[in-house]
Amino acid sequence: MSQLVYSSKINKIRTFALIMVFVGILFMYGGILTKKIEWLMAIFFVIGVLFVVFSCVIYFWIGLFSVRAVSIICPSCEKPTKMLGRVDACMHCDQPLTLDKDLEGKEFDEKYNSPKYRKELKEKQDQTNKK
Repeated sequence: MSQLVYSSKINKIRTFALIMVFVGILFMYGGILTKKIEWLMAIFFVIGVLFVVFSCVIYFWIGLFSVRAVSIICPSCEKPTKMLGRVDACMHCDQPLTLDKDLEGKEFDEKYNSPKYRKELKEKQDQTNKK
């Protein structure tokens, strides 16, 4: 049986931004390889620069989220980590974490962060309370 591995939302977004930097560099390298065709070289350079600039925007955006994230101490590795949403994973040991008392003991699922899922769950609870 394969064990599920969770990762922190902040780390996922940072990894995506890092990949975008490398993709931008690869596009610019492609521009160097096509320097004999000037218009193609310019297109590759512009696309590469756009990828790098977009990754900088993503890094800035996740930095803003990181400042507002809840800082906690992971019960597993006892290192400080940041949480976004109702459920997240430790940035160091990938331990599933939650601050919601209703979700303690339940199977970890990132759908708990979705407002749509929370609304459906609340409607189900209201229907069972009415009965």
